Amino acid sequence: MAMIKEMPGSERPQEKALLYGVRALSNRELLAVILRSGASGQSVLETADMLLARADGIAGISRMSLNEICEIRGISKVRALQIKACFELPRRIAYEEVQQNEFLNNTEEIAKWLIHEIGASLQEEVYGIYLDAHRRIVHSRILFIGTLDKSQVYPREVFRDAIIHNSKRIIIAHNHPFGTLVPSEADMEFTSELIELGRMLDIVIEDHFIVTQKGWISFKEDGLLKECDIIGSMGDGG
Repeated sequence: MAMIKEMPGSERPQEKALLYGVRALSNRELLAVILRSGASGQSVLETADMLLARADGIAGISRMSLNEICEIRGISKVRALQIKACFELPRRIAYEEVQQNEFLNNTEEIAKWLIHEIGASLQEEVYGIYLDAHRRIVHSRILFIGTLDKSQVYPREVFRDAIIHNSKRIIIAHNHPFGTLVPSEADMEFTSELIELGRMLDIVIEDHFIVTQKGWISFKEDGLLKECDIIGSMGDGG
């Protein structure tokens, strides 16, 4: 492959971006702009190709650790940090957009934020968003981290932060590392337990999201929240 300096000006990633905008760049060209240079005897585009191959695509890079990125020939720790920073920015942008809303009403905005927050994780993570009576965010954090296929979650602990932060509504979310958006039986049972316990504490489970790196579902929008409530009522003998 020709070195960058040997390529026609309009085909060089930086010059191409300046001429046509960054959206005109391919994934490898975007990475080349971030990396700026390759290794000795290796073009920056070749370095980008190696990174994409190791990550199995651009989305996979967000799952890689700093050390894993540094294993690619031509990528220093500083360059690896720049790459990690590029993936951190969308997460913060999505969170800021949600926070700027006086009231949390847009399901799609919440899902977008959650995809950036936990969608790419290789482990199952349970995330809690705590709202006040007017549906404003008062607190949010990862509550539990499990293995690839199992997360140990105790419903009562979900409400601990709600009580501390005087939250009246909770949105629960968790990711499915293997990409499926179909709720498991355990997902349904867990949600049912949360609804029942929330009713005892006068705290509403507003929604439960399942997210992956590429998509999401809302229990509320899909009618699953009501189904979970019915399951819980039947379990109580109601």
